[in-house]
Amino acid sequence: MRILLTNDDGIRAPGLLALYRQLAKWAPTDVVAPETHQSATGHGITLSTPLLTQKITLPLGDGTTLTGTAVDGRPADCTKLALSHIVSPSPDLVVSGINAGANVGINVLYSGTCAAAIEAAFLGKPAIAVSLHLGRGAANDFDRASSLAVDVIRKLWATGLPRPGNVVSINVPILSPGQAHAGVRVVRQCTRPWIDTYEKRTSPKTGDDYYWNNSLFSLGDTDADTDVAALRDGFITLTPLMFDLTDHPALARLGSAIR
Repeated sequence: MRILLTNDDGIRAPGLLALYRQLAKWAPTDVVAPETHQSATGHGITLSTPLLTQKITLPLGDGTTLTGTAVDGRPADCTKLALSHIVSPSPDLVVSGINAGANVGINVLYSGTCAAAIEAAFLGKPAIAVSLHLGRGAANDFDRASSLAVDVIRKLWATGLPRPGNVVSINVPILSPGQAHAGVRVVRQCTRPWIDTYEKRTSPKTGDDYYWNNSLFSLGDTDADTDVAALRDGFITLTPLMFDLTDHPALARLGSAIR
């Protein structure tokens, strides 16, 4: 058993360091992650510039260190490079996270965390994306979230899920110190639209308008069987994802209509 760990918040992110500490207790874990923060970069890859890499050693705060590879690229780049060139022997499982912020609902499409895991699935590996819901005034306890997430990951692995080419997205809820989560739920992705808001400003130099995205993602009202609802209610959520974007019912209809 061998694990590849990556993320989108950067190789120095506290979520990655916390998750590494827990995964390394279970199995040998290689780290290949972005040099810089790559949140919300989606599934972009680097084509027009070289991908610079650097070996880096980071203290874990418990007297031990992590040695991994920092990539000057996007999360999907990290997965591609790790599986094709950097990591040997090849990992049995790819884990991406812990992301600082929930990846539920429409966020799954924007998420670099999920993209890194989905890229692994493209390449035939089982993959898991892990995210922690954050909130104003909440304690961002990555150590506890990592312990909870790895417990779930080990149970998934023991039951044979995910299989090669499969992706599971895990989201850990906001928990106060001493508060227990409500349980673990397997739920679908919420597909209700999220409307972003922008603050309009004017450049003092040119007079041109520019805009700052000032949206704060919230777990609003939705159907009870979705990732958004379950996370809002304090559950650890598991959502199986797929990268086949084909609308299969429409495929059949169009096949009959367009002749």
